[in-house]
This record gives sequence, C-alpha cells and structure tokens, in this order.
Amino acid sequence: MTLDEAKQKLIDAGLILEASGQGDLTRGHVSIRMPDDPSLFLMKPHSHGFDEITMDNIVICNLEGEKVGGGGRRHSEVFIHSEIFKARPEVNSVIHSHPTHAVALSATGQPLRHISQPAVAFADGLPYFTDTISLIRTKEMGAGVARALGKCKAVLMRNHGVALAGKTVEETTILAIMLDNACQIQLLAQAAGGIGEEFTPEAVAKLHHDITRPAQYTVNFEYLRRKALRAMATA
Repeated sequence: MTLDEAKQKLIDAGLILEASGQGDLTRGHVSIRMPDDPSLFLMKPHSHGFDEITMDNIVICNLEGEKVGGGGRRHSEVFIHSEIFKARPEVNSVIHSHPTHAVALSATGQPLRHISQPAVAFADGLPYFTDTISLIRTKEMGAGVARALGKCKAVLMRNHGVALAGKTVEETTILAIMLDNACQIQLLAQAAGGIGEEFTPEAVAKLHHDITRPAQYTVNFEYLRRKALRAMATA
C-alpha cells in the first residue's frame, strides 16, 4: 500500500464511521500506521469530523505522540494511538470513538454477553479501562488504555467510549460498528425482560472464526464505502 492509498483508506474509514453513527462532533479519531515506516502513523486531524478528513489535513505522528508532518492539528488524545501502536507491533490501525450504546453498556460495568452475531466477534475478550472518564491526554494515560486492551480487539473505556485495534483499518472500522450494535442488542434484550438461553462455547467459537476473517472486514468495508459515496453523491 502506498502513502496515498493509506491516506485514502483513512478518508474512507472516516466517511463510513460518520455515516454509521460513530461521530461525536469532532471528538472521535482514526489512525493507520505508515506503510513504509512502522514508527509513524497517519491520523484524523483535530477540530474536524470523521467525514472531513482530506489528503491535505491528515496528521503524521510518531510513537511518542508528536506531530511530525501533515497539514492539520494533532488530537490531544493522540496517546491512545501512539501507545497502542507502541505496545502492539502487529496493529496497523486504531480507532477511538464514543458510540452511544457502547458508552451506555460501559456505564453499567457489565460484560458483553455473546447473545448476537456482532457480540460474538468479541468472544476472545472485551476488557474495561476504568482509570478515568477524562480525556486521554498523557503518555501515561494512553499506556493505561493499551494495558487494559492487552491482546484484545477492543476495550470499553467506562463512561467514555471505546478503543479498537486491528491489523487493517477495514478491521477496526467494521469492528467499531459491530461493537456498538452488539451493545445496543444487549441493552434492548435486558430492557425487554432479560436474556434467555445462550449458545454453547463451541457454537460461539465457530461463529467467531467465521465472522472475524480478514475477507469479512474487507467486503463489508467496501460495501459501506460505496454506500457512503452514494449518499454523498445524492445529497
């Protein structure tokens, strides 16, 4: 993947996240590790929405969270990204957002239960970060998020939002949408009278394998990209 291709992926991810209800004014952010230099990453700029990322305003940062290039302002919560990238060499994309249902479930302190297909995507673990509700504006706080995340795909930041890490931006983007959907389904089921019988660990493990393959992330990312572009064209 070239630098321009990586930038376009970041732009596409932003459009998808905004169209999928992941936007919280200008507060969410998405990043991609630089294709030719794993010590740097591309990131959405400060003061812009997910749908306002451009080739010119993308920010380039290093693993210390310092801006080293790009036309936009650096997010103050850059340390979520830099510390996860530092701790997880296999990770090439990070998303932090504040989806309504994930925040609501996190406020209860409950675990995500495997009662829906989106929830099963996180059957290998969905930990909590509980240190603070505040913005993650220091390396130490970012390192705390990275520790709480561990080797998992995502972490619920209690009363705040979520952080997701993946090998591709297609993976993180689709998982961000699936996580909020899973939390919404659980909250609705509980409000409707409670959760009934759950499927066996064997059934959950098989479905987890089937829906977390790279091809699943790619095909759904491309579908949502086309959908977002069609909506823009008819707006």
